[in-house]
Amino acid sequence: MENYMKLEFPSKSQNEAFARAAVGAFAAQLDLTCEELADIKTAVSEAVTNAIVHGYPLKRGMVEIECRISGNQIEITVTDQGKGIEDIELAMQPLYSGSPDEDRSGMGFTVMESFMDTLQVQSAVDQGTAVTMTKRIGMDTYV
Repeated sequence: MENYMKLEFPSKSQNEAFARAAVGAFAAQLDLTCEELADIKTAVSEAVTNAIVHGYPLKRGMVEIECRISGNQIEITVTDQGKGIEDIELAMQPLYSGSPDEDRSGMGFTVMESFMDTLQVQSAVDQGTAVTMTKRIGMDTYV
């Protein structure tokens, strides 16, 4: 089975729940467990929140999500055209937050990595960031 979808929306925090639900509905065609669905939705929430909060801290922009299903795997890419990440390796460290907002835990990338099988981050300063995550469905990855 192969299928894909593309979604674009303004970088408003209200759209995080919409993105989560839309990707969850798309992923549901894979006959997921409740845990797999929750993992995907949580990872998408983190990626979209990062795009909104860190990609566009001072202005509005667009966030794009592309999902592709191939066989028993889903690939999700969340892209912004925002400020980008200067040091990806540092940004991916647990508890690191590039935001002065003390309410941010700095665990977004760690959460994405723990709930998905793969995580790739590409970014360029003042050009934006693309976060690509994959998850195999129905595979016992804890063996």
